[in-house]
Amino acid sequence: MPSRNKIFLMGNLTRDVELRYTTNKTAVANFGLAVNRKWKGENGSVKESVCFIEVVAWGKQAEACAKYLEKGSLVDVEGRLDFETWDQDGQTRSKHKVTVEDIQFLPDGKKNREPGEGE
Repeated sequence: MPSRNKIFLMGNLTRDVELRYTTNKTAVANFGLAVNRKWKGENGSVKESVCFIEVVAWGKQAEACAKYLEKGSLVDVEGRLDFETWDQDGQTRSKHKVTVEDIQFLPDGKKNREPGEGE
């Protein structure tokens, strides 16, 4: 049976990008993304919820993210959903994380420059 693992998100960074390198010198960027959802409740009042998602980018995309993005930046992410587990203090922990396949840096009013400008 065929399967698909594809996710599309648009939101704002919750913190500055954390860039590091593997022992093979491959760039890895980690950041949080906040995705807002607004709707009208039964009584007509506007309700809002926020979903916080961990995101990881690799290679040249990771380096570009670290160079051009900061807390609050608006991005459009296309990627896949990964499940990560680890042991901490004798307990197994887990979380879902989005691995970037494509990312677009969107104008958000905070920064009015394109990548490459103002360097």
